[in-house]
Amino acid sequence: MFSPEGPSLRELAVQALSSVERGYDLLAPKFDHTPFRTPDAVLDAVESALRRTGPFDAGLDLCCGTGAGVGVLAGVCRERVVGVDFSAGMLDVARERVRPAGLPVSFVRADARALPFGSAFDLVVSFGAFGHFLPHELPGLFAQVRSVLRPGGCFAFPLVAPPRPGSLGYWMLLGFDVVMRVRNALWRPPFVMYYRAFRFGDVRRELARAGFRVELHALPEFGRRRDGSPRVRLVLARTPSQSVRRPD
Repeated sequence: MFSPEGPSLRELAVQALSSVERGYDLLAPKFDHTPFRTPDAVLDAVESALRRTGPFDAGLDLCCGTGAGVGVLAGVCRERVVGVDFSAGMLDVARERVRPAGLPVSFVRADARALPFGSAFDLVVSFGAFGHFLPHELPGLFAQVRSVLRPGGCFAFPLVAPPRPGSLGYWMLLGFDVVMRVRNALWRPPFVMYYRAFRFGDVRRELARAGFRVELHALPEFGRRRDGSPRVRLVLARTPSQSVRRPD
């Protein structure tokens, strides 16, 4: 992270004391040189799994950042790809660096909680963004995703198994969340980034409430834990193949 290409400690501190939007605007030019970018191994595994599920026509990368997920969509979509993010700085980097050959790609600045699209997509993906949403925001977020998907559409995202209680990873994530909560209690504007707030039980329940049918697929590239459970799963949340009118 502290290589010449990555942000300095001072730059990270300034980012952490900004709002989420402003912080990512500042970090954008060096974001791809930080551990916050989704690893290529995860992107490749998700693309491989989606190739077995698709093909798809139009795809949306939700909270696209510098566009890593746009490359995944370009490999599985046939008509067009859109990336949406609320950081103008991240979108500027994405427009400069992400140019898949032979497929129209566009980037839109918008809040994921108020998407400016109709039901225009067959596939929505998201990578590493959910820590920026508080638990009470998930119903609205998933409703927005459902609203932009066509009948039979799919919302896909990878989910890493949480570290076991007492492990080094567990204490590191807990410590990070504690630091962020103290920061947000003492400083404004808040910077929402809580890695432990995205619990799969809650997520699955809210996806179902939003009208999705949820499937889990192990990503074999990452192996299994000692108890035999996958280290990384791909969540596929599907909409009904035909529009269903909900009772008033």
